Amino acid sequence: MEGKNLDVVLDVKVNVTVQLGTCELPMRELVELSPGTVVQLKQQAKEPVALMANGKLIAYGEVVVVEDKFGVKVTEVVESAV
Repeated sequence: MEGKNLDVVLDVKVNVTVQLGTCELPMRELVELSPGTVVQLKQQAKEPVALMANGKLIAYGEVVVVEDKFGVKVTEVVESAV
């Protein structure tokens, strides 16, 4: 019976987000952003990115390029997400 209950939700779409990094900016700098502006993130280039489903952290991974698009190679699944 458990498997049948799970089948009901397996096709439900969720919003998946990849968080590359964050930073804090004063509002003054934020409103002055223009094309070509570089925003430095707190995250180091070699650190894994966060993979979230509907805002909940589910895994970490590495950014990869697949053909002409970005992708994420999952390197670790968060225990509480399993």
